[in-house]
Amino acid sequence: MLDVISRSQRARVCEYTRNEVKITTPSMFRSEPGDAWIETADNGRVLHLMGTDVELETGLRITSNSGKASEPVVKDGIEVLRLPLPENLVFDESVDFIIVPNAYELRKDPRKIIDTVMRLRKAAGFNRIICMSGLGEPSTVALLAYMGIDLFDDALPRAVGISGVRLVPEAEIVTGQDESISNIRAMDEELEKIRIFIKADRLRELADQRAPSSPTSVALLRIYDNVGYEYAEETCSFIGCRFSCNTTQALRRPDIRSYKERMANYRKSENKRVLLLLPCSAKKPYHISKTHKAFASAIHTAQHDTLIQEVIVTSPLGAVPRELDAFYPANSYDIPVTGEWKLEEKKMIREMIGAVIDQGWDKVICHLGDDYELVEGLADMECTVVGDTASPASITNLDKALRAATKGMEPVDYLIDRNNQMRNMLDFQFGREVSDILMDANTYAIGKFPYYKLIREDPDDPKQKIQLGMFTPERGGISLTLEGAQILADAGFPTVEVLDFEIKGSLFAVGVVKADPRIHVGDEAIAVCNGKVRAVGVAMMCGQEMTDLKRGVAIKTRHKVN
Repeated sequence: MLDVISRSQRARVCEYTRNEVKITTPSMFRSEPGDAWIETADNGRVLHLMGTDVELETGLRITSNSGKASEPVVKDGIEVLRLPLPENLVFDESVDFIIVPNAYELRKDPRKIIDTVMRLRKAAGFNRIICMSGLGEPSTVALLAYMGIDLFDDALPRAVGISGVRLVPEAEIVTGQDESISNIRAMDEELEKIRIFIKADRLRELADQRAPSSPTSVALLRIYDNVGYEYAEETCSFIGCRFSCNTTQALRRPDIRSYKERMANYRKSENKRVLLLLPCSAKKPYHISKTHKAFASAIHTAQHDTLIQEVIVTSPLGAVPRELDAFYPANSYDIPVTGEWKLEEKKMIREMIGAVIDQGWDKVICHLGDDYELVEGLADMECTVVGDTASPASITNLDKALRAATKGMEPVDYLIDRNNQMRNMLDFQFGREVSDILMDANTYAIGKFPYYKLIREDPDDPKQKIQLGMFTPERGGISLTLEGAQILADAGFPTVEVLDFEIKGSLFAVGVVKADPRIHVGDEAIAVCNGKVRAVGVAMMCGQEMTDLKRGVAIKTRHKVN
């Protein structure tokens, strides 16, 4: 029996129960007797797993490089699967625990590690435990857990330690002494940290810190971010939590890349004619920061503010339009502020800001101060900063520049501007097709930014109004009503098919028949039965996990059909 307690992208903290004995993952099998351990004997090794004993080596020991797959051994729901993996990898429904006994052979080959782990996890799904024997060590176990491995053993730390090598999360150090006990202790300490980081949904940060420990680990994370992007992105959260980007590799996080891909579809509103480039702020979302409130005092002093498109220039996101600053990840990241920009950051920012500028503007105003170099040469632009960006002189210059740039332009009604902002917010969260469906001729936005509500009038009776959704900064997304959810369900939006029963509280995975695999943690999740919406709320699992698991909360419901 498997219970997933916490998630951090592909990594998870699980409680695995067998024969009334429970182990928590990620963790490590030891070589000494216990509830779960691996015994080494003259004729091979034996896995003792909570009352079930399984031999890990039987007959001819096929190697990972042989090109010849061996037959797996299955006993009491435990499958011993020796590398190389079979071409068509399928697990019997009775299997809930998979162990790869010769994973050590992958140790110095990052591409093979990534390919093996992804194939294993895709075939195993979310309802099985995966153990890689001989692969984990203090410097790599965070990366491997981040990729989706649940369990490790002490074989590698013990063997390397006997050879006189001390393993710590940051490096391998040759001491010439028996370091096996120290290495196992280091593994225990690192696994405890990993569980802490997973519970905080911040394991990627620990993986970023551990990657520089060796060339192999650097390659492992870089290649994984590239070839494993779709695999990793499937389990990214739409709402996320506060996180730090302290390394160059953090620029390649899957949630950051997902943001940039959605921004590639961003289109300026028709009423926006002046582009204003602003610096980021330490406080998130930007609009509540002291500096951005100072900018607002110059921007929102006349009706020309509906003509101005504010875009925040920042790393690791590149460009953040004002209407998206309360969405994840713009509302959650921290980055060192030193005034120095890495070449990769500069290239990324110039590409993204350049794409926004290319959409066409009557005027571009730059209020970046010393960071003007990031956008220099992308367009003819007026710079307005004198000293500090929030200084009285800078704010006065900004006010004058905006007034001059919009002089003679016909101001746009605030209702139109708000509707266009809401459309961009819907585009970002749900996609253009959904925003077209929700923002029809009878639908409009009300409220003060960012607390916009989406209202639809009955065309035959304008007094009859229904609310379709509302943006809530606390969540960082647009929350649907039952009426809004039904409109999207009827239009083919990703949904969660559930059994025919009354939903009284949160929806548990046991009640899910099938969930669309496009659903991410934190997404709006629409529960339907026979095409009719039963509930809407926030997804607590990704879609495939809802389908695979039979335990745990699948949707934290907000509205339910009574």
